[in-house]
Amino acid sequence: MSVFDYTRRRTSGVKVGNIGIGGENPIRIQSMASTKTMDTEGSVAQGKRIIEAGAELLRYTAQGQREAANLGEIRRGLRELGLETPLVADIHFNPKAAFEAARRVEKVRINPGNFVDPARTFRKIEYTDEDYAAELRRIDDVLVPFLNLCKENGTAIRIGVNHGSLSDRIMSRYGDTPAGMVESAMEFLRVCRREDFNDVVISIKASNVLIMVETVRRLVAAMDAEGMHYPLHLGVTEAGDGEDGRIKSAVGIGTLLLEGIGDTIRVSLSEDPERELPVARKLVDFVGSMAGISTGNASPAEGYDSVRPVKRESSAKTAIVVGRSSESDYDETSRPDMFLDTDRFVELSADEVIAGGVPQLEDSDVVLLTADSKNQSARLLGALHQFVGRKNIVIPRLSYGDKPEEDVILEASAEAGRLLLAGFCDGLMIEADRVSDRRLAALSFAILQAARLRFTRTEYISCPGCGRTMFDLQQTLARVKEATEGLKGLKIGVMGCIVNGPGEMADADYGYVGAAVGHVNLYKGKTLIEKNIPQEEAVQRLIQLIKENGDWK
Repeated sequence: MSVFDYTRRRTSGVKVGNIGIGGENPIRIQSMASTKTMDTEGSVAQGKRIIEAGAELLRYTAQGQREAANLGEIRRGLRELGLETPLVADIHFNPKAAFEAARRVEKVRINPGNFVDPARTFRKIEYTDEDYAAELRRIDDVLVPFLNLCKENGTAIRIGVNHGSLSDRIMSRYGDTPAGMVESAMEFLRVCRREDFNDVVISIKASNVLIMVETVRRLVAAMDAEGMHYPLHLGVTEAGDGEDGRIKSAVGIGTLLLEGIGDTIRVSLSEDPERELPVARKLVDFVGSMAGISTGNASPAEGYDSVRPVKRESSAKTAIVVGRSSESDYDETSRPDMFLDTDRFVELSADEVIAGGVPQLEDSDVVLLTADSKNQSARLLGALHQFVGRKNIVIPRLSYGDKPEEDVILEASAEAGRLLLAGFCDGLMIEADRVSDRRLAALSFAILQAARLRFTRTEYISCPGCGRTMFDLQQTLARVKEATEGLKGLKIGVMGCIVNGPGEMADADYGYVGAAVGHVNLYKGKTLIEKNIPQEEAVQRLIQLIKENGDWK
């Protein structure tokens, strides 16, 4: 089989309640409740809906010991309904809550950025080597007793690193970088291995798909180098809602799954949590259908770095969208750059390129690369590697026959994401018989934006909501979108609480963050500009802030 074919990375198995993650277990799908954790009745009712929608794990936030203790009541309520799905406690800033939760649920998620370290201050702190070693000893002081308690109770843990929520110590030495995120996870993993605690899952997330994918690849390489094989949970954090949220999630999660990485996933949407599960199931099933399909003997280009790929040089000045019909069939927002009936293409078969190499071409030739629909992303990627050293614009032609639109959106996002993030192609062409040309072009532009290759619309970075959320997230996001859509290339974060903002909206230009019930903080980047604004005034104040800084364009 080719190195581009789907082969799932081998990991050690972790037992979480009545299911296993990693090892020979299937890829698990999960979600997180958005109810207040002290609302036992509401949390049980929503948990039932999430489980019935397909969740194999169910997470609740636990801000403090009181909420962590009440997870036991929620668990009891679900068990009385005959629902045995393992529960996960989500912990930030409060190790005592983690200890409490470990006695009551099957798994506890902790964040290395705030489990031991104090709340981040976003300031540069200079550490000597001795100071740094002392900081690492502080991890032992808190983490080792927690691991011992988890051993006693048969509780698994997730070490969950998020972009933007790194400790000041990591930030001072590595910056807010993929390298820093990986080191943050590895510090905790080394303690787990030393203490012979093996029921560990790792996640390493970002709202920026490029950062998320690179960081997970780096983490896998770092674990391989140290002989670690822990299973991985995948997700694009704060992906948003609607089609954009699904596209961004599928580009990031799908790219890694197609590379064989990932043992459990969550598609984080700013919607009712039960809506996440059908999306996750479709994505996992689609990738699973690639197993055992060989694409021949395609090999990577010499010197190719699969962790940090470098873009192939070509004559393309921007990422290109190709449409299959005439210009009159599109509106301004979805108009492709090139058309099959108006531009000259050289059409090549990926299988023929893999078998016989790239034929003689003029530098000005635009190549449209086609592939068999069975594992087409692997075939296309194998062929794209053969174009290194050539200046031709090369566009992969992804075809989905008569599949329904919902499937096309997810599958094209995953496969195009894999191709675009590898750095070898210059754009996209997507075909599907049951989807209009205009919708396919709009999908192509959305995928390019998710891959950070071309910005054609406002981008919204919004959390999915949980028991910490300070306002109605879905309504608030809708109001912010209505007021700000059309600000091409601007990134706006809408976060329900200060745990997810400002740090975890690290990629946003502006932030709208829940400060307290009915009150909002506004940020420019990570800088707090206005504090405790009444919610009814906050959207207008956000507009004013954007205009004052010259970004209302």
